[in-house]
Amino acid sequence: MKLYELTNQYRQLVDMVDELDQQTLADTLESISDLIEDKAENIAFVIRTLEAEAKVIKEEEERLQALRKAREARVSNLKDYLLHQLETAGISKIKRPKVMISITNNPASVRVLDETMIPDIYKIPQAPKLDKKAVLAELKNGGFVIGAELQQGKGVRIK
Repeated sequence: MKLYELTNQYRQLVDMVDELDQQTLADTLESISDLIEDKAENIAFVIRTLEAEAKVIKEEEERLQALRKAREARVSNLKDYLLHQLETAGISKIKRPKVMISITNNPASVRVLDETMIPDIYKIPQAPKLDKKAVLAELKNGGFVIGAELQQGKGVRIK
């Protein structure tokens, strides 16, 4: 039986409190309660397992990201080294059976020297961003913020 089915049975029994004798009601509620606790415990174990797997996956993602960044940096350094050496040697093109290397001009790019001196027509206007931490602090301190209210959610903690 599924947890939601047990929960529904429990609610139905509570609603029938006046129709059943005290002992029958107590025994039935206890047996359903035990089943609910067993199901909840099993769900908690599944949650723990999934959390542990998610943590391992996240750590692996971080490890792979660091590895990728290191490889990209190594490629960049090797390209810079190769460019410098070829320019120093006065070689702009190398043609080999398995690879062709050539020095080319990259697309033009902008180097900003002083952003404050650039006219506003070259700037992208941005909408104001809400500081939710400041709103929360104000509400927690008993203040009032139009358009916002303090809410308290509930969650499940598994230890």
